[in-house]
Amino acid sequence: MELYELNLRSAAEGVRTKKFSALELFDSCLARAAACEPNLSALITTTVEAGREMARRADERLAKGEEPGPLVGVPVVLKDNLCTKGVRTTAGSAILGDWKPPYDATVWELLRDAGAVLLGKSNMDEFAMGNTCGSSAFGPTRNPWDATRVPGGSSGGSAAAVSAGYAPFSLGSDTGGSIRQPASYCGVYGLKPTYGLVSRYGVISYGSSLDQVGPFARTVGDLHAIMGVLARHDPRDSSSVRGKRLDFSPIPEDLKGKRIGLVREFQGFTLEAPIADAMARVRGLLEDAGAEIVEVELPIVARYAVSCYYAIAMSEAHTNLERYDGVRYGRTVDDAEGIKEMFERVRSRGFGIEVKSRIIAGTCLTEPVRSEEYYVAATKVRTLIAQEFAKAFGAADFILQPVTPALPAPVGGVDEDAMKGYESDLYTLPVNMAGLPGLSFFTGYSPSELPVGLQLVGPRWSDGRLLNVGLTLEAMLGSPRIAKGGL
Repeated sequence: MELYELNLRSAAEGVRTKKFSALELFDSCLARAAACEPNLSALITTTVEAGREMARRADERLAKGEEPGPLVGVPVVLKDNLCTKGVRTTAGSAILGDWKPPYDATVWELLRDAGAVLLGKSNMDEFAMGNTCGSSAFGPTRNPWDATRVPGGSSGGSAAAVSAGYAPFSLGSDTGGSIRQPASYCGVYGLKPTYGLVSRYGVISYGSSLDQVGPFARTVGDLHAIMGVLARHDPRDSSSVRGKRLDFSPIPEDLKGKRIGLVREFQGFTLEAPIADAMARVRGLLEDAGAEIVEVELPIVARYAVSCYYAIAMSEAHTNLERYDGVRYGRTVDDAEGIKEMFERVRSRGFGIEVKSRIIAGTCLTEPVRSEEYYVAATKVRTLIAQEFAKAFGAADFILQPVTPALPAPVGGVDEDAMKGYESDLYTLPVNMAGLPGLSFFTGYSPSELPVGLQLVGPRWSDGRLLNVGLTLEAMLGSPRIAKGGL
């Protein structure tokens, strides 16, 4: 087995016990990334020298007998909307140019202090707005299982990198499914944590009340290890909830007597055959393990969640992206006469079409004559959605549902039909609206050898138990292989 094939816990243990050095592990992952990148374009920036120096320091600390942290020497890829001091951070947009933040995101501080080594920053839909990883100013990322298909978005580069063996784990952000959908498409595990559990400080915002940072990995146990590092209160983040210390010890959950909900309103929706088959198979396995399958009702979610989500997300995007004006951040222009013309040229040249369309929509939705009718109304419906989920979790311990209704589309396909892409978010975005944790888990492969994932959703603050159920499902269904990466 090559070193790049190791999962996080095996890699950290190998470095800690000196079976191999952190530098050897990093170089193996780096070589794998270099081999696959021409086909996948999963990275925007590769931190070769900085990463090798971090790996050398990890080896030196071990040689001195120091405690280097639970993730010692393990390479990580960060989504390029997570700030990294002195390392280019673009959010997949031309408007930021070669901006190098003067500070680190809290999640990267925590990982670095735990011993992780930065391999690079991953490609993403521009400002996290998209579900194909095709709206990046740096070109599209491709699925490591089939380079003619999308890896999902917006965290497609992070998912593809883990799937192809660039690193044992990565971080992404999830505003409406941007961790869970790429995890499903790329055949890895992905967790969208409870809103407020993981710090958002240093995250380039899309929708501030919806964004949440979370991990990708090739085993559920690795997600436990990552969340054990990331789940910390951060006073620099006003949305970080104080006093929530969850247990992320990896203990498989006994499913006997557990109530697993299926959403009544989703039952009539069309699913591609491999996803429908996976739902039936997992349901059977759960029942065989002693779980009770119950029906829950989410009528408000089914009818209103998509429209309300986009009213809120686009309004918040409009507000968050006002700061990119050619003065305070990123690129500017030299051919403008006057401040107004400079703003217009910077933003028209720097933003892509998807971002522009959402800014325009958000501008309209937040105008004084419309905000009460759309944005304010959407926030009220959001409260009803959260209440509806809370009622459902009175009848079920967890909810099982698809991540998407279809397998990954051809590169460029969904981008030509934006509404189809928005509608495909029905299974993921309500989880963000209610601030719940959601786990995208691997179930197997389709007849065309594409991975198939499903989603398990839990009540707020059930993240540890959700992962423990994931461990049990992984034991039943098997773990994913490393993708061929276009090679």
